[in-house]
Amino acid sequence: MVACAAGIGLTSTAAASSDPYGHYYDDYATVVDVTEAGADDTGTESITPVLEDLRSDDTLLVFPEGEYFMDEQFRFTGFDNFGVVGENATLIPANFHEFDGPQYRLFRLGVSYSPGGHLRFEGFDVDQSAPDTGIRTIEATADRFEVRDVTIDGFHDSGTWGPGLFNVTDPDGHGIVERFRAPDGGAWVDNTPNAGNRWRGPIGIEANQNVGTLEFRHCWLGGFPNNGLYAAGGDGRIIVHGGWFRNSNGANVRVGGQGSEIRWPTVEVDSTRPEDRSQRGIRIENGRNIEIHGAAIEITSPKPTSHAISVMNTCESARIDNTRLDVRGADVNHGIVVSPDTGETTIVETEITHETAGGYPLWIRESDRTEQILAEHLTISGQAGDAGGFRDGIRCERDNCRFSNVDISQRGRDGVERNAIVNTGADLTVYQSDLRASQYPFVDLGADVVVRDSTLESSGGQQAVCLYDASTGATFKKNRLVDGIRDLGASDVTTWENTYE
Repeated sequence: MVACAAGIGLTSTAAASSDPYGHYYDDYATVVDVTEAGADDTGTESITPVLEDLRSDDTLLVFPEGEYFMDEQFRFTGFDNFGVVGENATLIPANFHEFDGPQYRLFRLGVSYSPGGHLRFEGFDVDQSAPDTGIRTIEATADRFEVRDVTIDGFHDSGTWGPGLFNVTDPDGHGIVERFRAPDGGAWVDNTPNAGNRWRGPIGIEANQNVGTLEFRHCWLGGFPNNGLYAAGGDGRIIVHGGWFRNSNGANVRVGGQGSEIRWPTVEVDSTRPEDRSQRGIRIENGRNIEIHGAAIEITSPKPTSHAISVMNTCESARIDNTRLDVRGADVNHGIVVSPDTGETTIVETEITHETAGGYPLWIRESDRTEQILAEHLTISGQAGDAGGFRDGIRCERDNCRFSNVDISQRGRDGVERNAIVNTGADLTVYQSDLRASQYPFVDLGADVVVRDSTLESSGGQQAVCLYDASTGATFKKNRLVDGIRDLGASDVTTWENTYE
């Protein structure tokens, strides 16, 4: 039952000008008003049988304003050109117990072995406010696609797959997901009727087989139990632009790929459920040249492993630029953690406010890799405790690091003694930096450190520098070292034109 565009009056100039999707009509051989084709728009009868009859290539399905009930999946694969658009249209899924067939998704458009060519899906609210009605709204697997203006209303409490899955299947293809929003999040699977059948529960947005360029713009995700935006697999490029990501377990934004970018997102963790174990802000992995730019990350309800930013072992190179981290709470937590097998990493024009019970605002973990870790124009401030012994502003355990124009203040909470930088690696350079701490501004247990043109001052009456007996070849040039150097047996120390007060 297919109606051509002319047959339902959608191709006239007047109709096209008044219809928000009228400018798409010329892109399809057939345009169908689904209500004129028999779809119920009162939310009473399932529309899936009607959609099955209308399924055809080079077709646009138009949903006028109304409510559309679905109690089984609509599946279409291998198409060249297909679209589904709504104008103030609301999709209402059946609940978990009454959904017919696989309780996985409403729309499955393309699969990995039979992807679509070009797909358009726009303009739907999905009403999941009734109990046990959480379900995946759309699964898009195509060479090119545009998904826009999809809002999930209600808590995803059925334990099935999360709201969206997207993958570009052509290396030269492009997909955009814009204003896809599921702000209410989802339940842990053990608290749903699907208990025991999945691990953790739903992912907010999943894109782990992407091979092209896939862009997420201004998406919103609430707290999901198995990552918020999870786009870490595949060899393609992921772009996250803007958006709001909040309280997901695992990571709120988890991205991999080649040349991927995370630009201007807002990430918040201010609530932790009993089941949550790791609520990381941003996690990057499985790729190279991954950039985080302009991110604002605020964590006020941290768990012990919920670092604000995790640069994982499988990340070959990364850049963190113009980013703001605010980490607070009554538990030990870290800011940026660079994993041992991470490749070259650059952190520039970034601010970290650290007000937790303990932890490292920047932790560069011990590694055998020699690619440089560079921090430039980095500001670290806040008063933290030393619970768990994590009491350094920067903990540097890796060779070949450089800190330039770094401003660190580690005063310590309630009289706690904290250090600005502790180094255990080799070939560290600190240049034109200001280091202030309630204990030592600089502690060295490494080799061949150079500190120059910097100011180091303790607010706790300690020396500016503490050199342990493991320290070898340390050099200090043209610095202001308030109260001098405490040498506990270091070897081959060089000092030149420093001032001591």
